[in-house]
Amino acid sequence: MPNNAKVLANQAKAGNAGAKVPRVCPSCARPALEPFYSTYGVPVHSAIVLPTRAEARQVPRGDIELGFCTGCGFISNMAYDATLQDYSRNYEDQQGFSPTFAAFARDLAERLIHTYGMRNKTIVEIGCGKGDFLALLCELGPNRGVGIDPAAVSERIPAHLAGRIELVREFYSEQHAGYQPALICCRHTLEHIPDTAAFLGIVRRAIGHHQKPVVFFEVPDVIRILREQAFWDIYYEHCSYFSPGAMARLFRSAGFDVVRLARAYADQYLLLDAYPVQKVSPVVHDLEEPPEAVVAEARLFADRVSGRLEEWRAFIAARERDGSRVVIWGGGSKCVAFLTAVAAEDLVEYVVDINPHLHGKFLPASGLEIVPPSVLRTYQPEWVVVMNPIYKAEIEHTLQEMGVRAQVVAL
Repeated sequence: MPNNAKVLANQAKAGNAGAKVPRVCPSCARPALEPFYSTYGVPVHSAIVLPTRAEARQVPRGDIELGFCTGCGFISNMAYDATLQDYSRNYEDQQGFSPTFAAFARDLAERLIHTYGMRNKTIVEIGCGKGDFLALLCELGPNRGVGIDPAAVSERIPAHLAGRIELVREFYSEQHAGYQPALICCRHTLEHIPDTAAFLGIVRRAIGHHQKPVVFFEVPDVIRILREQAFWDIYYEHCSYFSPGAMARLFRSAGFDVVRLARAYADQYLLLDAYPVQKVSPVVHDLEEPPEAVVAEARLFADRVSGRLEEWRAFIAARERDGSRVVIWGGGSKCVAFLTAVAAEDLVEYVVDINPHLHGKFLPASGLEIVPPSVLRTYQPEWVVVMNPIYKAEIEHTLQEMGVRAQVVAL
């Protein structure tokens, strides 16, 4: 995190919020950040699960103060403090147990392999998580893979691929330049990086001028978050938020030609393909919006998000009055952010997830237990709140198979 962001956050708490102090954008370095949304005392980790309820309720907390950049359209948590976070083996964000997500990941891997001829090549994935997407690329290629992530777990790699995949439990740096990959892949990691321009500079310098790998990045699309007032998609780990235009402008400024820019997964994700170049093309993609469009969306979000919060608080209050049994389906970051915002932990007894590595663990802050879907056969809730609407049909099918007649509502 830029040092000035922490200083300014402390100044605001001390009563100096009215001081006109320039806030520097981590993406374009202009002193052009303007705050538009704040929430305080949120858990600093929402994808770490804990072994006991007591530990889960004692997780560290931090503040979120989102600001938009009038110069490039990038959105940043100006109160972010990286020293509060610890990306350990307890970090559990694997989504591949969902057939819906697994099909998306497979289609994505096949596109990259087919489009760029990724067969019998070396692939580096920055922020590989538990390595499931890297394993897919290596199996379908076939390819060799290097996954770089402090939370990597070698035991999750399929045994038949173990000899072709190396996992490095570190943060990515220029020290990893020696791998010379044909593809550099980075999915849902850049939004966790506070100094975005500095990080892409590291990636570009590691590539050098004698290689030309394909570079693929995937991040959440902040335009959807703003338009839907999706407060559950704003959490501490995500200190950086990208629109199509802000993302493309960042990559061009770092020395990459953007060759493809697209939305995917019900417009929840942005996908960017690029090549490192010495002279960047000025071509602007159709999907790119000007910075002022992001500013307008952010201001509308600020005006309307309290209404969206009240809708869900009213829903929770109604369920408390009628005595309904309510469970949440999806034990990830959206769930933690949702529960923190609407204070529903006294109503909800269980959080359901199909990821077996979450079962019997407890969510940070709320301390709710994560259970497998089979628990619902006996618990028989009246309501199931789905944390991501893209999984609603999949979940309804599972409930029907189990004989659970709950009403299903999605965020």
